[in-house]
Amino acid sequence: MSMTQTQKILARHARLDAVRAGQLILADLDLVLGNDITAPVAIREFGKFGKAAVFDRDKVALVPDHFTPNKDIKAAEQCACLRAFAREQAITNYFDVGRVGIEHALLPEKGLVTAGDCIIGADSHTCTYGALGAFSTGVGSTDMACGMATGQAWFKVPSAIRFVLEGRLPQHVSGKDVILHIIGLIGVDGARYQSMEFTGPGVAALSIDDRFTIANMAIEAGAKNGIFPVDNQTRDYLREVGAREPVIEAADDDAVYEATHTIDLGSLRPTVSFPHLPSNTRTIDAVGEVKIDQVVIGSCTNGRLSDLRIAAEILKGRTVAPHVRVIIFPATQKIWLQAMEEGLFRIFVEAGCAVSTPTCGPCLGGHMGILAAGERAVATTNRNFVGRMGHVESEVYLANPAVAAASAVTGYLTDPATLETV
Repeated sequence: MSMTQTQKILARHARLDAVRAGQLILADLDLVLGNDITAPVAIREFGKFGKAAVFDRDKVALVPDHFTPNKDIKAAEQCACLRAFAREQAITNYFDVGRVGIEHALLPEKGLVTAGDCIIGADSHTCTYGALGAFSTGVGSTDMACGMATGQAWFKVPSAIRFVLEGRLPQHVSGKDVILHIIGLIGVDGARYQSMEFTGPGVAALSIDDRFTIANMAIEAGAKNGIFPVDNQTRDYLREVGAREPVIEAADDDAVYEATHTIDLGSLRPTVSFPHLPSNTRTIDAVGEVKIDQVVIGSCTNGRLSDLRIAAEILKGRTVAPHVRVIIFPATQKIWLQAMEEGLFRIFVEAGCAVSTPTCGPCLGGHMGILAAGERAVATTNRNFVGRMGHVESEVYLANPAVAAASAVTGYLTDPATLETV
């Protein structure tokens, strides 16, 4: 039976020769992830399984990244719950303040994810790890509890949509624009419970960071997961971070897809998602005059070193518009340190930006950068729903780091290419 890349990974983890779309399977897990919002619920449910210990203390990761450093007493209690459980269970991969990073950047960086893995996380953007050729998907806290107890999870095998990438990205266009273009094309439910499988000669022209961004936002098209083929770039990355030996799966030539879309990377323009859906996209040429109040550069989507370098290149020697606040938060402590050592922080601070410790806080309107009624933010994050960053009457515009930085300088949604002519 012919299978897609995702289906092959699931078949192996279900210990079956083959699986088909729609089939219910029980699959072994390589990693179970939770954070300070979702894990406390899972920990309470875990106690109902009658298990004294998690299935494998090396295969559970707890990352208190959403409200840390703690913003209030409730957040502190959530993190205390994780801390106590991690200590009780001797969880190997528990990352507290000072070692913590945004989970979907931190786990690959720590070598905890490799190609061919089957991973669940009680966070919707767990699909990020598909950039490395893994099957990874978000689940609820109860499923996380079951995964911690048994090392297995039930799945309905997804059908797939294929995206054939061709060409190379032009200047000021990145993986963020690729996925925003695709979501604008198919809609926020266009890949509902399907696997978004990226292939074609254009994949080789995308950096691993671009792939992380694209896979991260597969959920914003309703997908079960997003996944890339494993190539030399992937192998080099996995070796660099000390990941386990990968198991490389590739789609069969005659694999069945529900639809195929061909994307010419060279034709893409910087793309912005207007409120209040990621699918409400316009190219930078069609945004009009949109005055902004805040810029957020960071998150599990665009908080990597390459993103910070892009922002610094634009902000260097310039200053943020007087009416704009800019918050930059590197995705991990390692990235924070690298950015500091490269002098990026000096560029940001001299431009008038605030630099934060790694946290998810601004992205979900949790803390650090909450918007008031009527305020607008340009963000390199992944969601712009009503009230996502604060007041229900605020607005969030999703963009790549170059657009975000250029907009910080002018105070309006801005094409970064126009700054070069000033």
